[in-house]
Amino acid sequence: MNATRVVTVRERLGELIQYIKTGHIIEAMREFYDKDVKMQENADPPAVGLTANIERENQFLSSVKEWKGSEVKAIAVDGDASLVEWVFDWVSIDGTPVHLEQVAVARWRDGKIVHERFYYAPSVLPKT
Repeated sequence: MNATRVVTVRERLGELIQYIKTGHIIEAMREFYDKDVKMQENADPPAVGLTANIERENQFLSSVKEWKGSEVKAIAVDGDASLVEWVFDWVSIDGTPVHLEQVAVARWRDGKIVHERFYYAPSVLPKT
């Protein structure tokens, strides 16, 4: 009898982080997000469905001229929930440097994210 290895949320989260840190954001969404995922920015209504969220992410990515870096400050996993504290730096299409600190809170089911909410300051100010 073959024993099936259960992959934990912590392991899947580690894989997701590597996808993002290496610039494979859309590929990460296809691999780690459920087809009916709900993704939410702060208190905005969630975008529903993988297709809608990939489109939203592509719109954001088209506003980025150059990625400067990303860093994970902290992670936490409890049951089916994960939290990642991220720091991102990029240059927008208009040449403005942007520094964003956010916390992503995800709910997982069967190795996929079914809901993710991003918490960050309402206005992202250029880094000086």
